Amino acid sequence: MGTMATPMLERPHRSGPTDITRLLISCADRPGIVAAVSGLLKEAGANIVSSAQYSTDPTEGSFFMRNEFYLPLTDRDRTEFEARFEREVGNPFSMTWTMWDASRRKRVAVLVSKHDQCLLELLWRWRRDQLEAEIVLVISNHPDLRSDVEPFGVPYEHVPVTKDAKNAAEREMLRLLDGRVDLVVLARYMQILTGEFLDRVGVPVINIHHSFLPAFAGANPYERAKERGVKLIGATAHYVTEELDAGPIIEQDVIRVSHHHSAAELATLGADIERAVFARAVNWHCEDRVLVNGNTTIVF
Repeated sequence: MGTMATPMLERPHRSGPTDITRLLISCADRPGIVAAVSGLLKEAGANIVSSAQYSTDPTEGSFFMRNEFYLPLTDRDRTEFEARFEREVGNPFSMTWTMWDASRRKRVAVLVSKHDQCLLELLWRWRRDQLEAEIVLVISNHPDLRSDVEPFGVPYEHVPVTKDAKNAAEREMLRLLDGRVDLVVLARYMQILTGEFLDRVGVPVINIHHSFLPAFAGANPYERAKERGVKLIGATAHYVTEELDAGPIIEQDVIRVSHHHSAAELATLGADIERAVFARAVNWHCEDRVLVNGNTTIVF
């Protein structure tokens, strides 16, 4: 194991207003929610610059909102404003809600094995300032991709995983991640994380699976797709739960194939879909566009 010491890359300066806060809300739907939220923001002097909402049913459904507003806040002001929101809006409507300072990019750790396509897509977009995140760490159970990661100036940690030492490897990964990240993403990590790891990591985990779930969950989906003679293959980005490849789906896409394609050719074609789907899902999460509703998601 070793930590790469190369300095982090200097990336382009962000343009536009920096005093933007993102507000995510979910609660039982009822009249007055939008009025209560917008009324409090108006009283606080905030300017709403973006707003989207969705109800599963106007009488007995669930209500979801993503709101961006401009309001210069010091850290102390923000704490006081959040307390006021909880008291005057959150509690009366029994809301689950979060606020995020949009000037703070979410810190992301990438877990990867030997397949490089999704990892390099994220790193390339991050370097080009096309990813609303800071990639702060790459962890792999193999040393193979260190030379690919080093030019980006991101620390690369090799944590081997063996059948007899899986728990020890997860403990080491938890140590490396502790307090450093807001999101963990599995860029074809090819290892099943235990429920204990998911409970202890304390942040959301996003996986890319190389099939159009729920079809072909688990291992070797391209080989199984070839055996079934499917005409479409795809990729799915989803939140990780203890049940394998069954977490809430964030994004999917497909490509048409035919009986002419071998399993290896399906994998090559599928790699393009994996990269795009994964990058979109990670970016949407980091832009606070995804709300979980049971085993589904609302994506604004």
